[in-house]
Parts: sequence; C-alpha cells; structure tokens
Amino acid sequence: MEAPTLAAAQGRALWALLLATLGSVAGQPLGGDPVCTARSLAKYSLSFTGKWSQTAFPKQYPLFRPPAQWSSLLGAAHSSDYSMWRERQYASHGLRDFAERGEAWVLMRELQAAGEQLQSVHEVFSAPAVPSGTGQTSAELEVHARHSLVSFVVRIVPSPDWFVGVDSLDLCDGDQWREQVTVDLYPHDAGTDSGFTFSSPNFATIPQDTVTEITSSSPSHPANSFYYPRLKALPPIARVTLVRLRQSPRAFVPPSLDLASRGNEIMDSLSVPETPLDCEVSLWSSWGLCTGPCGKLGAKSRTRYVRVQPANHGAPCPELEEEAECVPDNCV
Repeated sequence: MEAPTLAAAQGRALWALLLATLGSVAGQPLGGDPVCTARSLAKYSLSFTGKWSQTAFPKQYPLFRPPAQWSSLLGAAHSSDYSMWRERQYASHGLRDFAERGEAWVLMRELQAAGEQLQSVHEVFSAPAVPSGTGQTSAELEVHARHSLVSFVVRIVPSPDWFVGVDSLDLCDGDQWREQVTVDLYPHDAGTDSGFTFSSPNFATIPQDTVTEITSSSPSHPANSFYYPRLKALPPIARVTLVRLRQSPRAFVPPSLDLASRGNEIMDSLSVPETPLDCEVSLWSSWGLCTGPCGKLGAKSRTRYVRVQPANHGAPCPELEEEAECVPDNCV
C-alpha cells in the first residue's frame, strides 16, 4: 500500500513544480526583455506638450479649416507581449482609424481585447485634445512590474494619417521605478494614406505600408509638408514628460470614451527654434513676343511666380521677370 502512496506524492510534487515553472515563465516578458522586479505599483503624471509652431514648421502651416492642433491622447500601460504601434510594422485597424480620422473606438476595442485575452494591458488612459499646435495636456497612469511599459498616440490635425507617440517606453529600471522621463517626439506616418500635405484629400495606400518616421528629407518630395532639405533633422514637434507621483496606488478605473470632455492648457510662450524656409518659385513661362522698331534689336520677356514665400531668414525669392534682346518678327 505504501508504493502507490509514494508514487502519488511524487506525482503531486512533480505537478506542483511544473505549475510553478509555467507560472514563472508566463509572468516574464517575451523576447528576452529585462525583467522588472520593482515592488508595489507606481503612479505617474504624463504631460504632453505640443511644439508645432509656425516658426518651427513654417511650410504649409495650417492656419484655418482646421488650424494646427492635436487630437486627444490615447495610451496604455502594458507588458511586452502587446504593441499599440511600432516602426516598420503594419498599423492595426484601430491605429489606422485613429491616425486618419481621430476615431478611437476600434483602437479601444483592441486594447480591451488585449487586456481580457492576453492580460497584457493593465490600464488605458487618455488626455484631452489640444486646440492649437502649441499647448499642453496631461493624464495620470499606473504601472506595475508585470506591466511597466507605456505606449500612446496623438493624431496630428490636419493630416492624412500622421501622428506622434511613444512605443513601449519602460518606466522600470531593474528593481526601481524611474523618477522622471522626457522624450522628444517626431511625426510618424501610419502607412495607410498616401497624402503628402497636411490638407491632402483621402488617398488610401494600396497595398498598406508600414509605420515610418517622417524626416526632413523623407518622403523626399518637395510637396511634402515636412520637407526641409536644408535641415539635417526636424526639430521635435512635441515632447512628453512622465514624473513619478509619491501617492498611494489607486484601483484601476476604466477610462471614459469622452476624450475631449476635460480641460487643457494652451501655451503661447514656448521656446521654439526657427526653421528657415526658402523661397520656391515656378518654372519660367514661355518667352513673349519680340517687340521693337524695324532695323533695331527688340526685347522679349518671360515671368515666373512665387510658390512658397520665404520665412525665418530663408533664401529670398529670385527675380520673377527676365528680359532678353531679340530681332523683331513683325517690326513697325
């Protein structure tokens, strides 16, 4: 009678060891990422600052219908087995709708599904829209060791499918929470619309492209609203700062979908760099008729017009009219 009892005990011990092993593996991030061992929960204040001014980004700067502004901010605290967006990867349906139209419903459903099925999303947070290119909005969020990464997106308005954001920013440093983190943000293209300018009409990218960063030289088309060939790099169009709050942790409360219901602060006195914008002119027109008296040289002229006015000490416009000597065809 003792053999079966010993075998059963050994079986139970082996099963307990297997469950413990599986549990420890399931609780670790995927892909060999560093494991966060910080204790307790951590609460952070997130401040998003728009730096999209006409001084820093003078080319095609939107002044009306609609003027330059930022959508509401939508983000999540999550583990490494969830990705809201990532460079060189395809945007989800939710990110596409948000980047193109500012609609958050599908992206919210994707976040909810990740939280319920994969248990990879701990908290969803939001911040109200900023009604100008330069301004500030804020939110609070909570992280813990299993969900120490933060991602968010903010749509650039107006734009085809452009946005700024953070992808999987880790607020944990080994066994400690980071006290403060500041990140400069640059425009990204969701890869779902092929428009070149802020006010481009809807023109779907088929097949869909991956998410890419927009730079001063890419896309390398003069019509692009962020094309500044004289710059090595664009100035940051926004900035985010996360500061750890010394407060007791709170229980998770699902966010309201009324993302624009809270107030924000417009900042008019931000220190921004001056980006030079060179004058751009059209091609020359055809030469006009050669006029003048018989037996003498006449004159003909051609013109061009200004396509982009210079700004911030950019190269001035060249002459818009040119004359040349000629022999009159029909002299008088």
